[in-house]
Amino acid sequence: MNYFQLFDMETSFEVDLNQLSSTYQQLQKTVHPDRFAHASSQEQLIAVQKSAEINDAYQVLKEPLKRAEYLLTLRGVDMPDEQNTYGDTSFLMRQMELREMLEEVAHADDIDAALFALQEELATEYQAIFTQLQQQITENSKESNSLACDNLRKLKFYQKLNVEVERLEDTLFDD
Repeated sequence: MNYFQLFDMETSFEVDLNQLSSTYQQLQKTVHPDRFAHASSQEQLIAVQKSAEINDAYQVLKEPLKRAEYLLTLRGVDMPDEQNTYGDTSFLMRQMELREMLEEVAHADDIDAALFALQEELATEYQAIFTQLQQQITENSKESNSLACDNLRKLKFYQKLNVEVERLEDTLFDD
C-alpha cells in the first residue's frame, strides 16, 4: 500500500499537513471499532488492521524525515544501515566537535549561554542540511536521491543530538 495513495495525495515531499490531518480523521472514522461492534470477529480484526495501517501511514507522512525516507524507499533507493561507517570524514569530524561542545556545556562558566549557543548552532546546521534534502528529493535523480540519503542520515544525527541536548538541559536545570 502506498501511503500517499491511501491519503489521496500527490507523491511529494511537500505535504499539506492540514489536508493530511483531515484525511486521517476521515479515514479513521471509516474503520473506527464502534462501527464494527456488531460485525463478525473477522470484520472487527480487519477494521483494527486497517486502523493500524492508516495510523502508520499518518505517522510517516506527517514527519518530514520519515516522509523523506519513505519517498526514497518508494524510489528504490537502498537506505544504508545507520550503524555503518559513514564515509564523509568532514561530517564525522563535525559530529565529534558537536559532541565535545555538548560535553563542555556542563562545565561552562555560563551554562545558559553555552547551551543556547549549542542549540543555535545545531538548529542552523540542521536547517541548512534540511534545505538541501528538500531540493535533492524534489530533483529526484539518481545522484540527488543518493545525496538526499546521505543528508537524511546527517539529519537523523542532529535529531539524536538534540534529544541529548534536551536531556542535558533537564539534568542541569532539574531542581
